[in-house]
Amino acid sequence: MNRRMLLATTLAAPGMVRAQGTGPIKIGLMAPLTGVVASGGREIVEGFQMYFDSIGNRVEGRAIEVTVEDDASNPDTALQKARRLVEQGQVHFLFGNLLANTGLAVANYVRGTGTPYFIPVIAADDLTQRARIPNVIRVAGYSASQFSRPLADWAYKQGYRRAALISQDYTFGHEQCGGFAQKFREMGGQVVQQYWHPLNTSDFSPYMGQLANAGADVVFAMETGSDATRLIQAYSQFGLKGRIPLLGSMNATDQSVIRTMGAEAEGIVSAAHFAEGSPNPATQAFVADYERRFQKLPSLYGFSHFSGAMWVVEALKTIGAAAEDRDRLLAAVRATTLTNSPLGAPVSLDRFGNPIYDAFIRRVGRRPDGKLWNAPIATYEKVDQFWGFDPETYMRQPAYSRAFQGPR
Repeated sequence: MNRRMLLATTLAAPGMVRAQGTGPIKIGLMAPLTGVVASGGREIVEGFQMYFDSIGNRVEGRAIEVTVEDDASNPDTALQKARRLVEQGQVHFLFGNLLANTGLAVANYVRGTGTPYFIPVIAADDLTQRARIPNVIRVAGYSASQFSRPLADWAYKQGYRRAALISQDYTFGHEQCGGFAQKFREMGGQVVQQYWHPLNTSDFSPYMGQLANAGADVVFAMETGSDATRLIQAYSQFGLKGRIPLLGSMNATDQSVIRTMGAEAEGIVSAAHFAEGSPNPATQAFVADYERRFQKLPSLYGFSHFSGAMWVVEALKTIGAAAEDRDRLLAAVRATTLTNSPLGAPVSLDRFGNPIYDAFIRRVGRRPDGKLWNAPIATYEKVDQFWGFDPETYMRQPAYSRAFQGPR
């Protein structure tokens, strides 16, 4: 059943032929409201709704109408829901999804329909690299391997030389690990072992013994949702915490994971473009507003969809909110530099449709009231999706996969 979030109700009368630009702008938002990453999916909806509420649910005089669909963390379901939104709901554009496999399913569908599809979280590298689709744009998003490279650089500079990697066994995990592994090796480090596990792994104990005996001086874990919670807990319970430093992907220490955790999460270092513990005034204001509204600190998912909605609205303002004109909308989105986001610094797209950010190395710690958050401890400026590589040369190598984790 559709979950419908009507942010405005200005609809044409039944049977009326609606003139272009006079009815509501119809948006289809897809999020995993059930499944392994449902907590992140709920925050996609929260951040998206929060932004539109902040502008009165209108842009250039046109009402905004958002229909929310649960993709159930499943690519077949995501494809079915995308078709429903486009072919029955007649939405002007699509937003959202969280897992890479669901996003790839929707992206392949809109390749044929031409429907604009904006992906603040879907991070599959090739969507803005080798397999670019003109109507798929990563507003306020990132490529999977983008921030694991500066994390690898930081780790090597701390003196770590032997890394073991553990990850969920799907595209997002392959690519985050590939970015870390290739950069770490390039700097002179060694990846001594890699472990892959299925999504929604209930028992991490077999992996803990392997990590303990891998001969690593640091571990990088690429985890999302409940898998992240279970791995971090197991890492502490089996005595690895304090023995082998644990680095995490940005989603492993996301608020959707750590807000229900305790000391076992403290000290984990990750890299991302958003740090809810940043002292930047714009970030502090966003965090305070989000916390007042939802009684919790914002996750990456809520932040990204708040900022993604803002990005598209800023673009719509430049074309008189003509959402029906797909070509103008897509061109406007590509040309927009977001200057008023919660990051407090201008963000623009590269020529492939992926944002360029300052990347924060973040450590999980406690703010004065005792809540866990990610606070920046170092900054890498202007990190793009090819950080440290020539784009054309880089794209001649295979996409990261379980079999390819960068040149050996």
